[in-house]
Amino acid sequence: MTPRIRLPRPGRTRVRSLRAQLTVANVVLLALGIVAATAVSVLGMRYYLLDQIDTELLGTRDSLGGSELTLRQIDSLSALSFFRDRVDPEWNRDGDDPDSVFAAVDRKGEPVPVFGFAPSRVQRDLADAVGDPEPLIRDAEPRDVSVRGNVYRVTATRLADGTGVLIAGSTEPLHEGVARAVKLDLAIGTLLLLVLACLTMVGVRRRMRPLEDMVETSSAIAEGDLTRRVPSSSDTSLEVEQLRLALNSMLQQVESAYRTRERSAAQLRRFVADASHELRTPLAAIRGYLQLYERGMLRDPTERKRAWDRMTAESDRMGRLVDELLVLARLDQRPELRKRNVDVCRLVRDAAQDLRVQQPDRPVRVDADGTILVHADEAGLRQVLGNLVGNVRTHTPPDVPVCLTVSRTDGEVRLRVTDEGPGLTPEDAARVFDRFFRAGGGAGSGLGMAIVQGVIRAHEGTVTVDTAPGEGLTATVTLPAR
Repeated sequence: MTPRIRLPRPGRTRVRSLRAQLTVANVVLLALGIVAATAVSVLGMRYYLLDQIDTELLGTRDSLGGSELTLRQIDSLSALSFFRDRVDPEWNRDGDDPDSVFAAVDRKGEPVPVFGFAPSRVQRDLADAVGDPEPLIRDAEPRDVSVRGNVYRVTATRLADGTGVLIAGSTEPLHEGVARAVKLDLAIGTLLLLVLACLTMVGVRRRMRPLEDMVETSSAIAEGDLTRRVPSSSDTSLEVEQLRLALNSMLQQVESAYRTRERSAAQLRRFVADASHELRTPLAAIRGYLQLYERGMLRDPTERKRAWDRMTAESDRMGRLVDELLVLARLDQRPELRKRNVDVCRLVRDAAQDLRVQQPDRPVRVDADGTILVHADEAGLRQVLGNLVGNVRTHTPPDVPVCLTVSRTDGEVRLRVTDEGPGLTPEDAARVFDRFFRAGGGAGSGLGMAIVQGVIRAHEGTVTVDTAPGEGLTATVTLPAR
């Protein structure tokens, strides 16, 4: 099934930079805070100013309603300039709507003259907007009434002679003050948003510097520089520092795995080349003798017998080499060992006895008395001992002493094979466990010590060599005790 590729929709843009996303998020949050604070302050200011207007209107209404005056008595009180100012039609000669209006109406809601002046245009409009004043008289709170597009807070009372009095205060100054406050808040909020955006960009850039270093390091590693690591920073957050440490640890593992793979690939190439070389030699010898026989050049029975013996020897050598390669291949696949309790001392004594039979003139000392058990594969341990003793037999003169010892300390069993032969150089000792390695070009396939190492590793043990030129060689095998 072919996976579908999602393309970005036209007309939709996304902010992909983390720096820009953080900046936008901070600015949006501050903008919401400013809008909420402005809304709360504006509503509070509006409520406060409306309460002041209502308090003034209700105070005037209560004064008039409690005075028990008639409209005629009010006309005769010229000292009431407060009311005269509000009913004088000359006061509104410029055509602007006054901030407060005082109008007298009869029981039908029609405006009547006050102080000898006919009702002004504003008074008539107010009376028309209110209509029946009775609901306002009964209502304890002022109401909003629209007069020629302007909103007034209006309340009403009734005089002693039954004349109704409408008292109105304009809310236009209130709205103008609220509008100026909103503009001021928006201007200050916009300035704060700009300052916050700049500070956020600078701060996020400083905080994002370790992440940019990680990107740079990853790019360098992708180009082949596996030694690069993310540098530490003194000004960073805990989470970014944890990410840096985890990334460096991962890069260390990647480099180690890459080096291991390269080393394994090199060893495999060398192994294939060495195996081909080792197999080519006996095959060339066998092919050569066969060609001589085919051409009739082996007429003497002695020559034919010698050729036959050489081909048989080379065939045996090639067979042993193939068997050893199969053993190494099986060890590389980590086979399941047939473990049981094995007496290491008995195996050492058997190996020493085999060496005495093969080389009677060699001094052999054995320090493996008693019984020391390990949980291991007996055939594998016999092969290990056989290869170690075989190295001594092959690479040292037949009169060189050899010592085989077994000891048990701290839950481990140590098996040592020590000879007093020529020893190895440090360079050869470092490669003694390499496949097809033969010190000084000696005899053998060069797989014996590699097999020893493979078998011991399969038993979760270790094998080491201690040697120097002219000081002999000691091979130490360490196994976990039973």
